Amino acid sequence: MKNLVLSILLFSATTLWSQGSNSIQGKVMDETTQQPIIGANVIVEDANRGSATDVDGNFYIPSISVGTYRLRVDYIGYTSRIISDVVVKSNRPAVINIELQETILKLEAAVVVAEYFTKSPDTPSSTQVQSSEEIRRLPGGFEDVVRAISILPGVAQADGGRNDLIVRGGAPSENLYIIDNIEVPNINHFGTQGASGGPQSYVNLDFVDETSFSTGGFTAKYGDRLSSVLDISLREGLSDQLASKITISASQFGFNLEGALPQNGNFLFSARRSYLDFLFKAAGFGFVPEYWDFLTKATFDLNQTDQITFLGIAALNNVKWFNETKEQRNSNSQILGSNQQQFVAGINYRHLMSSGIFTTSLSQVNVEYDFLQRNADLTPIFSNSSYDRQTSLKSDLTWKLNKSLRLSTGGKLSRVDFYSDLVLNQNDIPGVGTLSIEEEYAKVGYKSGVYGQLSQRFLRFNYTAGLRVDHSTFLDAAPVLSPRFSMNYKLSGDLSVSTSVGRYNQYPSTIWLVSNETNRDLDPIQADQLVLGLEYLWRSDTKVTLEAYTKQYSKYPVSLTRDYLVMVNTGAGFGGSTEGFASFGVDPLSSEGTGWAHGLEFFVQKKMSEVPCYGTISMSYNQSMFKALDGIERPGSFDQTWIMNLGGGYVFNEKWEFSTKFRYASGRPYTPINDSGMQITEAYNALRLDANHNLDVRLDRRWTNKGWGLITYIDVQNVYNRKSSSAPSFDPNTGEVAENQGFGILPTIGISAEI
Repeated sequence: MKNLVLSILLFSATTLWSQGSNSIQGKVMDETTQQPIIGANVIVEDANRGSATDVDGNFYIPSISVGTYRLRVDYIGYTSRIISDVVVKSNRPAVINIELQETILKLEAAVVVAEYFTKSPDTPSSTQVQSSEEIRRLPGGFEDVVRAISILPGVAQADGGRNDLIVRGGAPSENLYIIDNIEVPNINHFGTQGASGGPQSYVNLDFVDETSFSTGGFTAKYGDRLSSVLDISLREGLSDQLASKITISASQFGFNLEGALPQNGNFLFSARRSYLDFLFKAAGFGFVPEYWDFLTKATFDLNQTDQITFLGIAALNNVKWFNETKEQRNSNSQILGSNQQQFVAGINYRHLMSSGIFTTSLSQVNVEYDFLQRNADLTPIFSNSSYDRQTSLKSDLTWKLNKSLRLSTGGKLSRVDFYSDLVLNQNDIPGVGTLSIEEEYAKVGYKSGVYGQLSQRFLRFNYTAGLRVDHSTFLDAAPVLSPRFSMNYKLSGDLSVSTSVGRYNQYPSTIWLVSNETNRDLDPIQADQLVLGLEYLWRSDTKVTLEAYTKQYSKYPVSLTRDYLVMVNTGAGFGGSTEGFASFGVDPLSSEGTGWAHGLEFFVQKKMSEVPCYGTISMSYNQSMFKALDGIERPGSFDQTWIMNLGGGYVFNEKWEFSTKFRYASGRPYTPINDSGMQITEAYNALRLDANHNLDVRLDRRWTNKGWGLITYIDVQNVYNRKSSSAPSFDPNTGEVAENQGFGILPTIGISAEI
């Protein structure tokens, strides 16, 4: 009897925690036209299972055991591909949409080597693509699509507690974000007005298909940005079942729901809330940040050639203050608080043609800011209540003229409704002294841009040549031209060389136009860029790249009162009195700033393959120098000479995975302060912080059963407890100047339950 009971218990446990199985399904399409590819072979590597695509390009492979797999896709006339990190779960199918590039090379052998790495012929250099699984497993990344980019070459990190992008010597305001074809000024909670950074992205990683990040050499399709483009593609919802997920992560908890809709539709929905306010309050902080975010997407296939997509995003941010004690009031006097409401709504329409694809989108992005900073007596010294509403119509057409030549053209028209009520009464701004501003600014303006480009491929050579024209009615400046050219040449089957050269123009942040009428006479900022690169395919799953770049800046806004200040040195961090509110453009400005940046970047990436490990190595040498009105060439405030990132992991089996990340970065320049907390402007950016380095580790455990799954992880940041250094600041509670240090060791846990 005892043995019988024991056998029943063992059988029940085996059933409860059984691996289970599910399907891998998706669609195979032509990369240029998005037309379905009929009869492509899709093979699950190491599982001896496969399928061929049907008349709609769809494939379905059932009964695949839970685990992480690779898909190999072959079709005559197209480059074979391998898709890594395909995660099969017991409670939902793995849905993978695959794009193949048509090849113009003749087959020279019976065996065709499939590619783990693919690139668009339009962007031969400086572009990296990451899947959602690669972003999720990054230690210390908080599953944030922006933080995951910090390990890529050419990206500096201004502050460990934020994800401000500093790309190849540029400013945080020089980066473009795109979500499903909709341009968004900032995708972060508590974002910096006029820039692109913040402490945490509001994009739900669970809904991300992949991201494409370009640090330079991007084509004429993208305008009004100087340094980078982050293009985020969201996946579609499940079309054959209803699925949900509950998550508790390092900083928030949330709920996801997805499933089918009538008329060949599907949807995604998520709601998330931070719990940082509970932690801050328990720790005795004088302020408490809290946020909510919501994301929904609905997709409808009208027929085989037409699709319409609806996207809605809301991010609600609020700061609560506790000023019961003198110490709290003193500490809060150094903090610029920000309540923000961000709303994104858009409709995308896609039409497939026999030799091309046409897309158009109508969107509105509305951001409302309410900034406030008070002194220790609770008297306001700065406030800014403003909104920035952009309503945009954008269209793009890509046409395959023949097998090797394609034409891309398009344009965008935006109506911008901007309002700001800015009040500043500060008497200790470095280099200025007392500054008093009370200005209300409202304007309706228009931004427009059109482009055209040709891409052509020969046997081993391909090029893209394009021209872009942009105009803004917020400034009196004439339209600006941005010619761009890039090429790639295969020296051998494994080695290729690439280059890109072009001019990039960006309009000054609208908030810089508020405080002074002279600021409305600024010119667009200009940067001329040259990139040279080598890429070597060491193995089919491992690539090595070496790139050199140079950027020449001109017409950068500079302060007419603080003769050392170039606006490229603003926009990171939370700002406020510690920077003299410079990021808001409170000074009279002139387009007389110049600068340059150059660097060398080395990058190795290994994809998940038959060897169950993955990893990246990136090493960057960077230098950036700028001149303000005084004509003195100084290093940029975000200049980090050497940056090294080592990251990777090992998948033991379908249950356990371990990953780690090490980062080293030279110290940034900073300006010393005197005993009263005032910057010594004669030594602006003359000193450097100590180098920062840290090690993060993460351990994942998956639990699976038929119909549901559980993912748990522990993520430990800064394992050896080295606190990062930052610029010294004045402590109002002690009356002394003290060094600032970041957090030490920080363990976090995460739990995701999927049904």
